[in-house]
Amino acid sequence: MKKVLVTGGTGYIGSHTVVDLLENSYEVIIIDNLSRSKREVIEGIEKTTGKLPRFYSADLCDRTALEEVFQKEGTIDGIVHFAAYKYVDESVKEPLLYYRNNVEGLINLLELVKKYQVKNFVFSSSCSVYGNIETLPVSESTKLNPAESPYASTKVIGEMMLEDVKLEIPANFISLRYFNPVGAHTAGFIGENPSVVPNNLVPRITGTAIGKFEKLMIFGNQLPTRDGSCIRDYIHVMDVAKAHTAALKYLSELSSLHTHEIINIGSGKGVTVLELIAAFEKVTGIQLKKEFASPREGDVIAVYSDTTKSSKLLNWTVEKSIEEMMQTAWNWEEANNT
Repeated sequence: MKKVLVTGGTGYIGSHTVVDLLENSYEVIIIDNLSRSKREVIEGIEKTTGKLPRFYSADLCDRTALEEVFQKEGTIDGIVHFAAYKYVDESVKEPLLYYRNNVEGLINLLELVKKYQVKNFVFSSSCSVYGNIETLPVSESTKLNPAESPYASTKVIGEMMLEDVKLEIPANFISLRYFNPVGAHTAGFIGENPSVVPNNLVPRITGTAIGKFEKLMIFGNQLPTRDGSCIRDYIHVMDVAKAHTAALKYLSELSSLHTHEIINIGSGKGVTVLELIAAFEKVTGIQLKKEFASPREGDVIAVYSDTTKSSKLLNWTVEKSIEEMMQTAWNWEEANNT
């Protein structure tokens, strides 16, 4: 496999994956409409790798503009599909926005996968598809409970689409259900830098520490967990990036087509919100101003992964600790605070 198209490649996870692909000698093309990211991310990728990926500013919901990229690029060996809106609370408030962007964009992309005979496809799914579950850790065979948000629903629909189209399209598919990516690249040129006000926990932590926000809101302190706060499976974003490269390698080595694998990408450990905050305060020496609030609609109480399948099929495991995640996130915040 040589040429890989990355949709949403200027986003948080997308940009880190582009870096890992370039460092593993792939030729990378990025499509992004820049609605939730910034163009200067391309410069950060080049500074990190010494390589400049080709970039197209296009919206996946614009079928004509999307096909123009396929026409210009010719043979594409693989696609990593990140381009989607991702904020749970926003999806609850604006569900149609999420269904239009996340589902229609994927439909257009799959039509072109079929037309231009792309053989390898990695889908950015999410642990949110599991909903609220009683037995932890969750494995890929865990029964999905009702989605807690329209965002989660779009990821369930995406996986269902891949399962159905694998019968029609002569290609292989992987849905990576990753858990909670955090941190930043150690080189310091890319990190989590959305063009909208972030709602994810770690940028709110670092933003509070540097003075962007008056205080850190913690949604829930009386939940049925060990300290009353939500439990998540946090994983360094570069570990997540490496999983995508490993997934492409796995697909390229398959001897047959029409497969769809679902694989968890996580650390296998549950960490509470309060424990994550404590790790940040420990590595930085900064005490955050905090306030508790009611749980947010759409938030799952607790989830963390069984990583057996990712280790077996992809030969992949996490490398970075919670402390490293928080230190790199803080280094990025400090270096890019303007």
